[in-house]
Amino acid sequence: MKTLIELYDERPLDNVLATEVFRPKETVFICPPEVAQDRALQSSLRQYFKLRGCLPKLTFVPVSLLDAVKVEKQLQKTLETHEDCAIDISGGTDAALFAAGAVSGGVPVITYSRSKNAFFEIKNAPFADDLPCTVRLDARACLMMAGGELMQGREDNSLLRGRLEDIDRLFCVYRTYRRVWNDQIAYIQRISRADALDAEGPRKATANNRAVAAEEGLFRALADQGLIDRLHMDGERIAFRFPDETVRFWLRDMGSVLELQVFRACLEADCFDDVILSAVVDWRSADPAGQAVTNEIDVMCVRGVTPLFISCKTCEIRTEALNELAILRDRFGGKASRAAIVTAASASRSRRVMLKRAAELNIEVIEWEDIELKRLVRKLKS
Repeated sequence: MKTLIELYDERPLDNVLATEVFRPKETVFICPPEVAQDRALQSSLRQYFKLRGCLPKLTFVPVSLLDAVKVEKQLQKTLETHEDCAIDISGGTDAALFAAGAVSGGVPVITYSRSKNAFFEIKNAPFADDLPCTVRLDARACLMMAGGELMQGREDNSLLRGRLEDIDRLFCVYRTYRRVWNDQIAYIQRISRADALDAEGPRKATANNRAVAAEEGLFRALADQGLIDRLHMDGERIAFRFPDETVRFWLRDMGSVLELQVFRACLEADCFDDVILSAVVDWRSADPAGQAVTNEIDVMCVRGVTPLFISCKTCEIRTEALNELAILRDRFGGKASRAAIVTAASASRSRRVMLKRAAELNIEVIEWEDIELKRLVRKLKS
């Protein structure tokens, strides 16, 4: 095969997988006009293939994929002007598939099965008959194939892998003081600075728009676990020192502890090819004006060609959070991807409504009872 003809699809994986597996000299995308005009997306696809060690010539042929007659004409023209062609019908609209069937004749036609993770011969393609897909992606590649770019997040993931015991100690304290955690983190923010390791202030301060007193047991526990040093508390004031900038960040950010626990469990599960905490994605082609459009994915994992997007909430889950997670999953993974949302909040009267909405969006909800490391690992593996 020298030329692979792709029927462009909104699901990013369907647009790149056959090219990566079969390595043609040229891939021709039969695509909507807006895709053929989207230079940022085209650049991102070229960078994706370069990242993956695959350098085909990419050609974008504009046509409405809802018009079978026009698609058929473009397919026929492509077949006449290119040699040794094959058509991948993994993606595309019904009209495009109908057109492909009409013009294929003796041309090889292949498809990819997500359920079997293999390519199959539709006709004239014995080279693709029941061919297992051995492609293994990372987070950067998953975002790039959809026109996004992985940016530097709030944490250095390479360093975090060396601090798993610190994460365990932090979660141990959180597990005991979960119900007062957010107020206490707000209190720590109030008496400390983001650019200094020393913290000092009154035992009671205004935080979260109300008076919050330092929880003595929590600070003693943090000191016992080596997460703060030089703790001094009396009737009026408290003083301590963060051991380093990383722990300072953890103890000044309400959501970090839960995100770190999920990150820790993903590594412990030992079934993912890539695990990223705080994956910031720049939707490079999302805004016609060229303005940066970014979102942060709390934890992103990839197994094979399947990305998993995880959102972490120390509070009750709102519908807006579910909708945002579903949009990110569909935009950057499509049907090949999975999504989960983790909450450490106690069940409320709205939980049943939330669970129903999550089920409608096909988002797995992981509740507090399953956040302990071993149980969470089992959940993630499933």
